Amino acid sequence: MKYKRILLKLSGEALMGDRQYGIDPQRLAGYADEIKQIHDAGIEIAIVIGGGNIFRGVAGASNGMDRVQGDYMGMLATVINGMALQGALEEAGMQTRLQTALKIEAIAEPYIKRKATRHLEKGRIVIFGAGTGNPYFTTDTAAVLRGVEIGADVILKGTRVDGVYTSDPEKNADAVKFDFISFEDVLAKGLNVMDTTAFTLSQENKLPIIIFDMNKDGNLLKVCNGETIGTTVTI
Repeated sequence: MKYKRILLKLSGEALMGDRQYGIDPQRLAGYADEIKQIHDAGIEIAIVIGGGNIFRGVAGASNGMDRVQGDYMGMLATVINGMALQGALEEAGMQTRLQTALKIEAIAEPYIKRKATRHLEKGRIVIFGAGTGNPYFTTDTAAVLRGVEIGADVILKGTRVDGVYTSDPEKNADAVKFDFISFEDVLAKGLNVMDTTAFTLSQENKLPIIIFDMNKDGNLLKVCNGETIGTTVTI
């Protein structure tokens, strides 16, 4: 395998499958199978998952809700998704730990970098919930922050699109996909990879990002094996 330790970023919306909201058990089980393939190959895996399938703080704020209150609700949504993913992974035979940036001792460990690293060294999958624990920061930022803290080799952002394009491929049939692109070119071209805070943090810490289609069977294993799947954002 090309990578020893990865940070996998999943969107909450991905867990909906074909539903309008909530969690699709089949999609959850499918992700667990994909993750098991790389776990069995010896890769150390940390995961950050969004909460958009349940609640988004930004959406709540746009409808008149206090933004800070909404963001904390969104953090709790990521914990729910983390618990669901944890259950699916353990059902598939993997050991996991759920750590949260907000203290919820009844269901998860508080995030402690040294404990997280030790879990990874022991072959346990660590799921990070509740984002950074602060409002106004996205789960993309949480993913990069945790990736930097635990010394991940790469951020793998699993989406429903197979990479970064010159424009939205779902709206423009002539959009061209990049196999490799630099941080500087992403900024210069105004391409949408992650929010600016997350992207800048990744750039400053020389942590590459790979954007790939998580919904295609075998793609996660291919990415971890160094195959050119999706788009790699490099220094």
